[in-house]
Amino acid sequence: MSNFNQESVLSVRHWTDNLFSFTTTRNPSFRFRSGEFTMIGLKVDDRPLLRAYSVASAHYEDTLEFFSIKVPDGPLTSRLQHLQEGDEIIVSRKATGTLVIDNLEDGRNLYLIGTGTGLAPFLSVIKDPEVYDRFEKVVLLHGCRRVAELAYGETIHEKLPNDELLGELVRNQLIYYPTVTRDPFRNRGRITDLITSGKLFADTGLPPLEAAHDRVMICGSPALVKDSRELLVARGFAEGNHGEPAQFVVEKAFAER
Repeated sequence: MSNFNQESVLSVRHWTDNLFSFTTTRNPSFRFRSGEFTMIGLKVDDRPLLRAYSVASAHYEDTLEFFSIKVPDGPLTSRLQHLQEGDEIIVSRKATGTLVIDNLEDGRNLYLIGTGTGLAPFLSVIKDPEVYDRFEKVVLLHGCRRVAELAYGETIHEKLPNDELLGELVRNQLIYYPTVTRDPFRNRGRITDLITSGKLFADTGLPPLEAAHDRVMICGSPALVKDSRELLVARGFAEGNHGEPAQFVVEKAFAER
């Protein structure tokens, strides 16, 4: 277990019957970039049971936060969902992932496209001052089936705009656009459909996506990843990765579903 740190659970929040988040202590030696994921888990029969989870906290915060679904028969989440304050989890000493701004070319606007718990890495990204230095606008798109699943709305709407470090940047540059598919809500529809129809741009006052100016990060369901990639490639966007920055990036590793 020399590759892992043991951390203590500080808080747990159950958003819905299917979604929860929790915060833990953070070993000072653990470093990560905004948007990266790490392996976390529990010891089961003296063996580590691990899954990849994006870090939802900012890279400069002294605690770690994770956002998860609940899978009743999932090997790990069936246990994680019962975490309580004071419990111990294990966290890898390394973080990685493609959802970092170093993997994107410079551009005008940064679009963060996430569904469900795919919001997690973008919670870290929108708390990074460097992101606002790189891009004029940061557009956070969060798609869910139900309104109740739109977690962290209070943080995005109220806490971040009043944050001592980020408040002015968030108020001037962050656009938050939540949308649902199965409940009445001010924004309805799949993210890719809202992009294709142009409704997203009509609602936000931004110009349509252009490969020459805009950059995109994608994290969510396999269907979202597939449809978003096809949409972007059809518009002339190229996919970036480590060492080869381009116009969009996709996270291929996900927390247990």
